[in-house]
Amino acid sequence: MSAPPAGREVLAPLPRTAEDPWTVANRITLVRTVAALAIGATASVQRSIPLLVVAYAVYWIGDVLDGQVARRTGTETRQGAVLDILSDRACCGVLAATYLALEPGAAPAITVFLLQFMVVDCVLSLGFLRWPLLSPNHFGRVDRRLYLWNWHPVAKAVNTTALVLVVATGAHTAALVLASAQLVVKSVSLVALTRLLADRPGG
Repeated sequence: MSAPPAGREVLAPLPRTAEDPWTVANRITLVRTVAALAIGATASVQRSIPLLVVAYAVYWIGDVLDGQVARRTGTETRQGAVLDILSDRACCGVLAATYLALEPGAAPAITVFLLQFMVVDCVLSLGFLRWPLLSPNHFGRVDRRLYLWNWHPVAKAVNTTALVLVVATGAHTAALVLASAQLVVKSVSLVALTRLLADRPGG
């Protein structure tokens, strides 16, 4: 039997046991998502930037908290990872659209960001399901470079938080440049992921 390519690990299959969909981490994900969406919708109706800031804070703090709880309690699940990925898109979609309604000048940057995050990054992030991994946070076991580009804590912060902060300063041209750079990185990463899948035995 030939050795695996350098830098790639042969992963053991996941245990075939039913996952608990009601872990504390998953409950946090659901609560922070519903709360962020409700506050964001209220911000849209009232055209309130302060409320939108609160909605983003609930989303970001909750997103950090659910991941920390899952890892510290050893209750990470694939269902939880998918729930987290989709919940992030729901929050970003509603909150970005609300900001766009309040600040139309940010339209180019937000449009590029939504294409990147809602489409390209969503497909990329769900790619972990093709391997026996609990979440994209463990993708370094498959490909270290893709992990560093996309799921390292710094990379995740740059992908969402950094753009929002730049847009909030009113530097719309800089935000568009950043969003475009993110789209390039995510697109290149998706191509690399596709190649990894093609190289897999039976892939």
